[in-house]
Amino acid sequence: MKQVTIYDIAKEAKVSVATVSRVLNDTAPVKGSTRAKIEELIQKYNFQPNAMARSLLKKETGIIGVIVPDLTNPFFPEVFAGAEEEGQQSGHTFLLSNSIGDYAKESEYLSIMREKRVDGVIFLGGRINLKNCDEHLVQELVQHASIIPTVLVNGGLRNTNLIRVATDEAVGTALAVRHLIELGHTEIGFIGGESHMTTTSIKLRAFRKTMKDEGLRIRDNWLLPDSFSIDSGKRQMLKLLEMEERPTAVFCVNDYTAIGAIKAATEAGLTIPTDISIVGFDDIPLAHHFIPELTTVSQQAHELGRMAVQVLKAIMKKEKVKQLTSLAPQLIVRQSTEARSGQKKVSSN
Repeated sequence: MKQVTIYDIAKEAKVSVATVSRVLNDTAPVKGSTRAKIEELIQKYNFQPNAMARSLLKKETGIIGVIVPDLTNPFFPEVFAGAEEEGQQSGHTFLLSNSIGDYAKESEYLSIMREKRVDGVIFLGGRINLKNCDEHLVQELVQHASIIPTVLVNGGLRNTNLIRVATDEAVGTALAVRHLIELGHTEIGFIGGESHMTTTSIKLRAFRKTMKDEGLRIRDNWLLPDSFSIDSGKRQMLKLLEMEERPTAVFCVNDYTAIGAIKAATEAGLTIPTDISIVGFDDIPLAHHFIPELTTVSQQAHELGRMAVQVLKAIMKKEKVKQLTSLAPQLIVRQSTEARSGQKKVSSN
């Protein structure tokens, strides 16, 4: 049996396809008798427009594109889960692309998303986290955003008006460092993060400011950027442990480096947190399953994803939105930090 199309409905009702579309989507008034005739035919043939037909009728595909830099990092799937939850409430489906931190792949995916006519794009990581992004990469994304509504998550590009949704990483870093200080730690190190990435520079700057505001000495040889991996955390913690003087606490740029740091310290015969306190950042699912459970800063990744889609849908509806929507981080205190030996916890009040 031939599948009935919107053109068949229009032909039998002796109306235009646009009129059938207005009845289907209830987007404009249609004469009562005409509407009744069209609705009778829709019921007669049990007509349901397919996705392609709906996209032609509404000039929408119902698809949101998402570009992430690393699906093996639990933070990004958690953001995506929040985005998907919010999108499903409005009937949106998702086209998820993993760039593996490759800027050429980002460009390829942006092109594919234009070809697929996605309704909007959520962009995470990669070029939007570079301290000095190449101008052609900046302009490519600016041009893309002028055609398709786009939201950047936890990143940005200088001298552009691109819409952003982000957790305040500087505030989160200050929360973590002050937590260590309140526990009596005055000698604190910093591990992880690539120096050319904004997330590293934001956290390192906030670390320095918090230490300075508290009147504490910053030891440059205890500031050890590297990368964001578990292996990086292990390498840099071993460097600290080999020093004649070493910190009593360490702030790590993310949970992966914190886990690596704990592994290195434990393998060296130290007890966490008795011998050294360690705090991470992100609150990935592994953080509360690791031993000891990791004290960390939650970026509220799930809510970050939901908020990104909320802002994106507002742009798609041509509503006015703020250039930056900020989400407050939360300190999650678990087992990897404790008061410095012989010290009482300092009240924050």
